[in-house]
Amino acid sequence: MPSIESTMNRAAIVRRAQRPDADRRPSPGARTAAALLLSVVAFAGAAASESPPLAVVDIANDYVAFWDATQVLPTPERVARFKRDVAPKFPAFYGIARHGGRITQERQDARIANAIESFGPMRDAYRAKAASFAQDVAAAMPPFLAAFPDFKPDVTVYVLHSLGEMDGGTRTLDGTRYLVFGVDGMVRYHSGARETAFFHHELFHVHHATHFGDCEAVWCGLWQEGLAVHVANELNPGSTSSELLLDIPPGLVPDTERQLAASLEQLASVLDSTDRRRVSGLFSGGAADGTGLPARRGYYLGLLVAREVAKGRDLDALAKLSVPQAQPLVAEAVKSLLARARQDGAAR
Repeated sequence: MPSIESTMNRAAIVRRAQRPDADRRPSPGARTAAALLLSVVAFAGAAASESPPLAVVDIANDYVAFWDATQVLPTPERVARFKRDVAPKFPAFYGIARHGGRITQERQDARIANAIESFGPMRDAYRAKAASFAQDVAAAMPPFLAAFPDFKPDVTVYVLHSLGEMDGGTRTLDGTRYLVFGVDGMVRYHSGARETAFFHHELFHVHHATHFGDCEAVWCGLWQEGLAVHVANELNPGSTSSELLLDIPPGLVPDTERQLAASLEQLASVLDSTDRRRVSGLFSGGAADGTGLPARRGYYLGLLVAREVAKGRDLDALAKLSVPQAQPLVAEAVKSLLARARQDGAAR
């Protein structure tokens, strides 16, 4: 693992991106994030100087400034001010076009109102999280770069208030991929947890996409998410389920283990499906797929699959498996796991 000092002596890969409102001065958060990351994050190897920088746009504190300045106003007017002062800083994210008609402007306004009205109790924790974000990400980079020396980020990173949508993840908006960190989601879901594994998980998705590409089937999401959890676990030995985000909802791992054979049987039956309801049941709300199995079980099942496929392969090799290479390996891993789960169940 390279030290931070040695990393700083290599070619820096982070720059502050131009915000959409380019005529306005960058916020203190954006300047701080860029300065801290620029001083620490770097590629290893001789090709580093040829690699594009990781662009970071931090508008998390713009939300705090808006919220503080509008506290005396009624909620409808605060919603209007948010749409005037904050949303234009990332219209592709805060607008409704990306939802393809699934969310109306009325519903989006309700989400904005709810975010405003619920922000007070988390304000201080949000500000602290936003203030430490750049340094925390920078500290997470050396082990990640050691595992994936050819990491070449092709996304812009946004740090913001996500209106309750997320803690972190990639989004393709208007044809452009972004890595988005929702500070509100980080406060809500990462209470007291170290976040290095979380950063490794999200950074790996960016790296993995350059090799794996697009794929809509259930098995693809299983592989992408499971491998990201596996990478985070391997780079952070001893991580808890909470730190690996395997406790959302609480009890996810033990609940899935208690129904492991049934969970794997259901998974095997839908591996090649592109039905959004199947994906939803595995990676978000369990009720949507009508199985009665644990919500978000796909993250844990994916981790088990990744561990199977990882036998005899290092992290870099796993990351570079293409869709045609990975598909039979995932299918065989699910088959093997199911056979063992059935045997374990019969032995009880």
